[in-house]
Amino acid sequence: MWFWATHQGAEMDLVIQREGRLLGAEINRTDVPKITPSVRIALKDLGLERVAIVYPGTKRYPLASSVEAVPLRDLAEAPGCLFG
Repeated sequence: MWFWATHQGAEMDLVIQREGRLLGAEINRTDVPKITPSVRIALKDLGLERVAIVYPGTKRYPLASSVEAVPLRDLAEAPGCLFG
């Protein structure tokens, strides 16, 4: 696991390498998570398979085919559920 950032300002809070797959997690304080330019750049530059955007809301839902909004409480209840 590691943090990733570019000199241009793009960043991913957490990059996880698991069983040959690269996964990303972005932590947001907003109630309405969205795909930021940083997430798009990380998906492309790192070849991330999936990105979870963790936020303080209550519903888990897809934002794109490889990006999902994940409520923080889901992690507290089942820490292994970040990527479904």
